[in-house]
Amino acid sequence: MAHKKTVTLGVLTLSAVIAVAIAVPIATNTGPDSDIPPQVNQLYGRTVLDEVPLIDGHNDLPWNLYNFERNRINGFDLNSDLKAHPVWGPSTSSHTDIPRLREGKVGAQFWVAYVSCGNQYKDAVERTLEQIDVIKRIVRKYPEHMQYVTSTEGIMEAFRAGKIGSLIAVEGGHSMDSRLAVLRMYYELGVRYMTLTHSCNTPWADASPIDNQANAVLRNVTVWGRNVVWEMNRLGMLIDLSHVSHGVMVDVLEHTKAPVIFSHSSSHAVFQHHRNVQDDVLQKVVQNKGIVMVNFYTGFIGGKSINNVLTHLNYIKSITGPDHIGLGGDFDGVDDTPVGLDDVSKYPDLFDLLADGTYTNGTTFTPWTREDLRKLAGENLLRVFGEVERVRDSMVDVEPYEDLIPYQDFVEAGVAEQPCMSDMDIHKA
Repeated sequence: MAHKKTVTLGVLTLSAVIAVAIAVPIATNTGPDSDIPPQVNQLYGRTVLDEVPLIDGHNDLPWNLYNFERNRINGFDLNSDLKAHPVWGPSTSSHTDIPRLREGKVGAQFWVAYVSCGNQYKDAVERTLEQIDVIKRIVRKYPEHMQYVTSTEGIMEAFRAGKIGSLIAVEGGHSMDSRLAVLRMYYELGVRYMTLTHSCNTPWADASPIDNQANAVLRNVTVWGRNVVWEMNRLGMLIDLSHVSHGVMVDVLEHTKAPVIFSHSSSHAVFQHHRNVQDDVLQKVVQNKGIVMVNFYTGFIGGKSINNVLTHLNYIKSITGPDHIGLGGDFDGVDDTPVGLDDVSKYPDLFDLLADGTYTNGTTFTPWTREDLRKLAGENLLRVFGEVERVRDSMVDVEPYEDLIPYQDFVEAGVAEQPCMSDMDIHKA
């Protein structure tokens, strides 16, 4: 949301499972790459989305369900043209409904349980639970179109059934209230990634706005914050580094046992915004085998055209290669989208342009191959998610991390007063 995570037999087996799963729709939709002449690359652009699931990393529809409907969805019809809705239609932040998801060939979607930073230290946990609830309810309401999933295999099962695999994400570590038990309960409820911060710092990690503060004291990830990272590794929850500071990115990439994601971020070299990923971190993402899922918000990409998104994609690919890039549109969480990527229906147009190697103004770039586009669409995210699941399975004998956050972390974060020495041993997190 822009305004307001030794390679042995296990990896080989998982890779084989994913490859076989993806190969089924490939075989039924199109011929081999060699059958397609180079001069008609644009014809295979959008057809890739019939072969592998387009997995978008970040959609804030649940936030709009709260804003516009107060989560009362019994009388709300997502399977309708919301552009004609008297409340949703005029909103510049409404980009999603089932007809447009279908037109956009979306194969799987992370639906985001987001609550404002203003809820931190107050009712963030309760409000997050309400958002998890509305995600599950909206998915359950449309079983012919959506399927609730929690795993790589679940994504592929939904795709083979012609449904939109629907996953749950939590945006912002403030939603766990610095309690590892809450993090564990989110996983039990189906949350499969958590963004470590939103726009506010937590007592254990800095958010990206701190990078624009010249005299800020950088805390990066605290010693206790590493417990959050390792517990997410143990659970099998994807770590999302969108919204975190540069220092947190570096710290997490040093300490995590599993690949990370950036669910909706772009390139800092292309547009210097603190929400974007700097080149040194892109290089570390390659070493980590993670993925950066490019954001479409005009305020982060530095322009108002689909060409700006193409520029970010091409630049990141030039640094990381095709194996570490995906898409995280941030639809329904932003108030301005690029011309040509107006809503969730426009993904096929993006893939056509990438396959053709042409910007809308006629200038050209190296076309993305069919293999590149399959990776961008979903194979990269499936690989990352699968490795996170493998790390989880390798940590099955590791006991839950249960260290309590030190009271001093709250003091240093500026959200608690320094206690008297006699009180220092009585804090219960």
